[in-house]
Amino acid sequence: MQRLYDFLRRHPTWVDVFWAVFLLGISVVFVGSVPSDTPGTKSEALIVPVILLLCLVVALRRRMPEKMLLLGIAVGVGQLVLDVATLPADFALLVITYTVAATGARWASRLALVVGLGAAPLAQLRWPERESGVAGTIALMIFMTVPFALAWVLGDSIRTRRAYFAQLEERAARLEKEREAQSKVAVAAERARIARELHDVVAHNVSVMVVQADGAAYVLDAAPDQAKKALETISSTGRQALAEMRRLLGVLRTGEHQEGGEYVPQPDVEQIEDLVEQCRGSGLPVDFKIEGTPRPLPSGVELTAYRIVQEALTNTRKHGGPNTGASVRLVYFDDGLGLLVEDDGKGAPHELYEEGGADGAGHGLIGMRERVGMVGGTLDAGPRPGGGFRISALLPLKPAH
Repeated sequence: MQRLYDFLRRHPTWVDVFWAVFLLGISVVFVGSVPSDTPGTKSEALIVPVILLLCLVVALRRRMPEKMLLLGIAVGVGQLVLDVATLPADFALLVITYTVAATGARWASRLALVVGLGAAPLAQLRWPERESGVAGTIALMIFMTVPFALAWVLGDSIRTRRAYFAQLEERAARLEKEREAQSKVAVAAERARIARELHDVVAHNVSVMVVQADGAAYVLDAAPDQAKKALETISSTGRQALAEMRRLLGVLRTGEHQEGGEYVPQPDVEQIEDLVEQCRGSGLPVDFKIEGTPRPLPSGVELTAYRIVQEALTNTRKHGGPNTGASVRLVYFDDGLGLLVEDDGKGAPHELYEEGGADGAGHGLIGMRERVGMVGGTLDAGPRPGGGFRISALLPLKPAH
């Protein structure tokens, strides 16, 4: 049945042709059963063309509604002038009235209403009932006019409904495009901020290498052991800087460069404890634990971990409500760093985390995912069962190639 329904929707003209043939058959049967002395049957030679033209109106009503309306009106006027009484085929006038009201031009819709309201009175004046009085004739006129009015009202309501749904679809499409554009802007802005921070990290490493190189050159003859140690520091720092440069590739950097002549290192994992203490001082109870053996991590991983914890705790303060507590877990694995930040507050809608950032300028989870993606990690965020919010991240020590 669904396939049949889809086929009929794809071929509306075939459906109209079917009903036109059906109407033709009914009209032929009706004409054959009407007595020859019935008023309006004197022009028998014109009955067949009238029926065929009215059936044509039904067959092509959706292909050319305005033209079929004019053809139907012309046939109706011809019936009045040539004394061809009403036939079952005149049902086509009801059909075309509905069609132009639903899909036709506005002028055609108004014309169909006027003609429909006048068709029944004109037919009664042209072929009056022999045994009906004045009151009966008027009642019959009203009774025959009502279907035309209802057909027009139904078609016009369908037009209004379609226009309403079209407007809703257009608005939804526009909102979707605006949402995509805002997401792209947010991602671009966050990538620019990440690129700027990574640039600062790399610049700091290079400045360390320069200082170590100058020191090694100064003590090369007097203290060879110190010079060797400085060179080893230069080597490890250089490798770390190269790793950060690889992560930076492909990220478009926009905005102004950091002002000031000296680059400073960005926050790292060790400063997360200071961040937790700040939150405790502001009235947010935070349970902080470190599992595993702490060890040096790439600067990009440490910066990402610090920003994720900062973002999560800030959102907890903003959206958690009163009497909210939080917990922060750092887990050192052999091949990475695990982060788990949870709170037991009332939380905020997931969409709010997507839209609002910790500092008012970021974009919540969008920024977190961008940061985690830069170091090749994974992020899982969402409401906790029973209330609160959970953010879990795994940051590998080596980025995926």
